[in-house]
Order: sequence, then C-alpha cells, then structure tokens
Amino acid sequence: MTISAVKQPYRNLSATGATKTDTLLKDLPQSVRVLTSDLLQDVGATKMADALELTSGISKQSNLGGLWDSYSMRGFTGDPNFGSDYMVNGFNYSRGYNGVRDSANTATVEILKGPASALYGRGEPGGTVNITTKKPLFQPSQTVSLSAGSHNTRRLTADVTGPIGEEVAYRLNAAGERGDSYRNDVGFDRYMISPSFIWVPSSDTTISYELELSKQRATFDRGVVAVNGKLGLVSPSSFYGEPGDGKTTIKTTGQQLFVQHYFNDDWSVQSGVSYRESSINGASTEARFLQADGRTLVRQHRTRDNSATDLSGRLELLGKVPTGPVVNNFLVGIDAYSFTDNRLQYRLANAGNIDIYEPVYGNVSSAMTKNTDTKEHQRSKAFYLQDQIDLSAQWKLMLGARRDSYDQSLDNHIAGTRVSQTLTATTPRAGLVFQPTKTISLYATASKSFRPNSGVKSDFTSFPAEKGKSYEVGAKYDSAETGITSTLALYKITKNNVLTPDPADPNNFSVAAGEVESKGVEFDVSGQIVSGLRLSAAYAFTDAKVTRDNNSFLVGRQSANVPRNSANLLLVSTFLADGHAASLGGGINYVGEREGAVAPTVASDDFKLPAYTTFKLMSSYDFNRHLKLSINVDNLFDKVYYASSYSQAWVYPGSTRTVTATVQYKF
Repeated sequence: MTISAVKQPYRNLSATGATKTDTLLKDLPQSVRVLTSDLLQDVGATKMADALELTSGISKQSNLGGLWDSYSMRGFTGDPNFGSDYMVNGFNYSRGYNGVRDSANTATVEILKGPASALYGRGEPGGTVNITTKKPLFQPSQTVSLSAGSHNTRRLTADVTGPIGEEVAYRLNAAGERGDSYRNDVGFDRYMISPSFIWVPSSDTTISYELELSKQRATFDRGVVAVNGKLGLVSPSSFYGEPGDGKTTIKTTGQQLFVQHYFNDDWSVQSGVSYRESSINGASTEARFLQADGRTLVRQHRTRDNSATDLSGRLELLGKVPTGPVVNNFLVGIDAYSFTDNRLQYRLANAGNIDIYEPVYGNVSSAMTKNTDTKEHQRSKAFYLQDQIDLSAQWKLMLGARRDSYDQSLDNHIAGTRVSQTLTATTPRAGLVFQPTKTISLYATASKSFRPNSGVKSDFTSFPAEKGKSYEVGAKYDSAETGITSTLALYKITKNNVLTPDPADPNNFSVAAGEVESKGVEFDVSGQIVSGLRLSAAYAFTDAKVTRDNNSFLVGRQSANVPRNSANLLLVSTFLADGHAASLGGGINYVGEREGAVAPTVASDDFKLPAYTTFKLMSSYDFNRHLKLSINVDNLFDKVYYASSYSQAWVYPGSTRTVTATVQYKF
C-alpha cells in the first residue's frame, strides 16, 4: 500500500471539543482560551497543572498530598474529594480517582470560562477545562523523547501514528516518568499508555476508539507546617509523614468510543460512550495540629482503599436551518451517566508525634479502626437544546437550556443507613455577540449552574444542590492575518447552598447555608506579535469571597488559595542559528497574597500565603529534521514560595529551581 492510496484526512471531530460544535470562538458569547500543543511544548508542560498556569483566573488548590490536580477557576474549586473538575474529549473525568494528569496524549487544552451546565449539567460556575487527545493520522509519524532533570527525574515518551489500511489509522502515545523531589523522602513514578484507532468507512462517517491506562505511585505528602501561622520557620524540604508508609497507588482505565456522521453539509449526528474504572490504595501518616510548645506535631494514620466506576454516553444532532437572512445553528442532545464510588478507610487519630525541627521517623502506631465504609451511586439523564442564531453578519444570539434528572443514594455500611434523593434542575443560558469589524467581537452572557452536594445532614437526609448564577460581558480580538487572539472579560458569579459546619455539631455535620460570590476582570492574549516572536500573557483580578456562612468569621473573607491579583507572561523567539532552527524564551508568573486556611473556625486558625514571582527560561535547537534538543529552567532564581494549602498543618511548598533537558527524535 502506498501513502497516496490512503484516504484523505477525516472531518474535524467536533464531538470531542468542549463547545461540541465547529462554531468559531469569536462567535461565542463566552471567554474561551485554547492552549495548543506548540505552546505546551514551548513551556515543557508535562502535566495539566503546567498548562493551566498559562491562563487567567486559575489558581492552585490543596492537592490531596500531591496525588492529583486541584485548582479553582474564578474562585470556585469543586469537590475536594475528587480533585477539580475537568473533561477529556467532552466527557467528565473528575468523577473517581484520577492522579496527576499527564500531557503525553494531549492535543489541546480548552478553558471555557463561566457555567457550562447548559451543555454538560452538574459543574462549577467558574468554568470548565476540556482536554482533547491526539488523534490518529493517515500520514506516518514517529517521535520519541527522553528527558532528564533535577531531583533525579527521568522521563520517556513515544508518539507513533500512521495508517493500517485505506480506512483505518492508529496512534500510540505512551509516557513513563519517575523521580525524587525537592522534598525529603518523597518520590513518584508514573506510567501512561494510550492506543487509539480511527475508522473512516466513508468521507461522511468517522468512528474512533481510545483506551487510556495509567498507574501512578507517589509518596503521600501534606507539605510543611505554618508555625502559629508563620511560614519559613521550618525548611520547605521537611517531610512530616512516614517513609515506611510506602507510596499511594492510583490506577485508572478509561475507554471512549465516538461516532460522527454527516448527512450533508448542514446536518450531522455525533455520539459517544465513555467508561472509566479508577482506584486509590495506600497508607499515609499526616499532620493534624501543632501542640502549644510550637514544635510537637500530632499526627494521624490513615489507609485508603477506594474504587469507582463511571459510565456515560450522549447522542447529539446538529443542524443548520436558514430562515431568510437569519440562520439557526441547532444542537439537540441527550446524555446520561451512572457513577459508583466505594470508599473503605481506616484511621488512627493519634498515630505518633514528631518534632518539626528534628523529625525522627518510625514512632507510629498502626492500631486503626474503620471510619469510612460507604457506597455512593449517582445516576443522571438529561435533555439539552442550543441555538446559535446568526441574526446578521454582525449580530449573533445564543440560546440554550438543559433539563437534568438526578438520582443519588449513599449506603453507610458502618451505621447501617441508606439515604437517597432525586433532584431536577433546569439550567438556561443566553448570550449576544456584536461584531463591529471582522476582528472585534463584543459579547454579553448570562447563565445558571447546579452541582449536587454529597453527604448527609445531621438528620441523615440529603442536601439540596448548589446553585449558581453568572453574568459576563467582554470583548475579543481575533486576527487571522496576525494570528493574535485576545479576550477581556468582566464577570459576577454567585453560588448558594454551599455546605458550612452545622452550628449544633460543627465537627461532624454540615448544613447547606453558605453563599460565595466572585467578581473579577480577566485578560488573555496569545499569538505571534512579530515575525518569529510568540506571546502568551494573562492577568486576572479575582474578588472571590464568602458572603453568607454560619461561621461569621468567614463572611467577607477571600476564598482560600485564590489571589486577588495574578499574571503571567511568556515570550518565545524562533530564529536560525548556523542554518538550524532554534528558539529562546522566557516567562514570568506572579501570584498574589492568598488566604491559607480553607475552613478556619477562629482567628488563630487563619494565616496568609505570601505573594511570589517565579521566572523560567526555555530554549531549543534542531540539529537536523530528526533531532532536537530542548533545555528548560523553572524557578530560575530558586525562589522559596508556597503553592497552596489547606490549613496551617498542610502547606505545600513550591518546587526549587528545576533544570530539564529533553532530546527528541523524529523518525
């Protein structure tokens, strides 16, 4: 078989994108940032967290001992029991246990600001992240990369794709990484393999299948202690767990199947099914609180043996209906999912104290008792409709709504209880776009969101769902000639029915009585500003605070880990050096002061995470069309900073200066 006999490239798989349509981003009444594979390669991003640092309004959150990604968008975090919400090819990947998301099979990272409930149902009102994966190509290509860096880190990746026949192509992405850490007695190893196939039986039909297997083993590490609210009194490398606990293991197996068919140029149908199994297993010794002497840390010991399954599917019809000068672009869909979460955990409240200045390991009791044995089952089905209306060449109107029906049950095997509820929610959105020129779009949008709360009240009944409202106006610049895109957005979001401690029993139960409000300004810009010089920059002012809570101390307080001001800048110059392609770039990342405690009850629990600025350098050199060398330096000036925290006992330091060299070979 010759390459010339292979079918032409298939149509764009809009079914895997976050917007679900091929609508131009400038025509959407929404702030959207797409991080391309070129940009991710420039910065040496190997994890989702590396990519999210490049956009506005996203801040790091407590990451369950370094085991998974956790962030907030516009001040809204999501369920801390599962890490933050994100999607892969338009399917939720945050239900269950995910680990750190590797970027080896990532094509783009799409960041959609504001509620996405009108299309996707349950979710945070701050926004949605969708990762699109690399698709098989009918043109053969093979790339292998080997990296080595600080902290004894090694990484190997492979990306191989090509045709199997005239109608079928494959792709295989794989990554393996292991290393130590800037933290004492902390290490990790991660492996991911993702084969995918695409079948194009005709020019109008595409069927694709993807498998993703990952295994991650990492030391459970809660970080350091803020001694009486003060940071810097202990070394950022101090480890207060137990090396003898070993590593915590997270395993995931995900499968996705997509079918897309075009009836003609105006009408198409797309469907998909996703099934995931995930688990977390391991032991950890964790800080609880510091005694009055200011050096004796009381610790707890826990084991986790949790597992989850998630099955979801959707069917969507897309069509274009002209009615005179007005064109209606319809999206009609149904979807459903079934999610089961089993948790089995043991705990010992006082497992052995440790001196934070002179830690001695091994003094740990393992006489634990079972404190969690639950099974939660969630089922949901929904119908949704969206109409993107081209009123004229300059005016565009978007209307959408979704109706969800949601069943939830929780079996507590220790207490012998079962709690269940059925919820319904209608989440509309509306937006208007005005384009005075071909490059400028002005927009306004309003939308609602909902997110069911997990757990039970003190009377063992279920909570009402969180509900959010969002209002946003903005301006976009999008030039096909220069490749520069930018968005300026102003927004206001409120969310109620947030869980707060129950005044009658604050240590064991919650009530849905809280409210959070976020107001802000965001600016993003990217593109080639002059020949050979690429720019990526972002700024955010985020005023996210508690507006109602049973604990009056929290009212008016900024949300934890969310800076009021944050910004980043990246410049990359490409040029010829001795006739060979080369690049040199630099980046700056600024994060303002933040509240450090997620749920303080009194003033003595409160503390601040200081502002910080870090710098990075990036460079590459192509020896020939096959061989490329890249050298990146993160935290160039070895700045001591604190990336996130949960409480004074759990503060996660940022990494020290890290140098990484990568050799890439294309066959």
